[in-house]
Amino acid sequence: MLDKKGIAKRIAQELQDGWYVNLGIGIPTLIANYIPDGMNVEFQSENGILGMGPFPFEGEEDADYINAGKQTVTIKPGGSIFDSATSFAMIRGQHIQLTVLGAMEVAENGDIANWKIPGRMVKGMGGAMDLVASADNIIVAMMHTNKRGASKLLKRCSLPLTGVACVKKVVTNMAVLDIEGGAFILRERAPGVSVEDIQNATDGKLIIEGDVPEMSI
Repeated sequence: MLDKKGIAKRIAQELQDGWYVNLGIGIPTLIANYIPDGMNVEFQSENGILGMGPFPFEGEEDADYINAGKQTVTIKPGGSIFDSATSFAMIRGQHIQLTVLGAMEVAENGDIANWKIPGRMVKGMGGAMDLVASADNIIVAMMHTNKRGASKLLKRCSLPLTGVACVKKVVTNMAVLDIEGGAFILRERAPGVSVEDIQNATDGKLIIEGDVPEMSI
């Protein structure tokens, strides 16, 4: 199976030259470290950065440069910093070509739950609801199962929803899956993971079409 870095590397293959991309908290933040050579991508952070670069090397951190998850980041030459109103104008104005988010659950129809577990204290939903309501292209980066081994790819989400029928693709430590027609469609499997393993770890409707290739990372 893939680790978190492997998931980020695989999602980096989905990037296209010239895109503006928002990276959510968690695994998505790692994607900035794996931009394909020769590709120009502008990463946006909802707290007010455009032109976000990879994580800084140890000892080179600048506490004034942080992403939405309060991690120190770098800013590429030509990058800019601005207020939240401008940042969300970019998001709500649909100027972002791709949003990558983490999730606690994703349903077979594309619903996503990623902001609250009932009974636990949270600071708020953050910008995720704006992102899923405004973006046309949403990829979720997540583990296929939770710590108890239960599937996180479900028929229906059990947690409070962040967005409805909005996720287009899911990349997990086990597989790459598209969401189409109310089902997960298995496109690739992680190295060393069988189709049967993925079937057993997926509660939602799973469609398998022919031979499923292994991911190339």
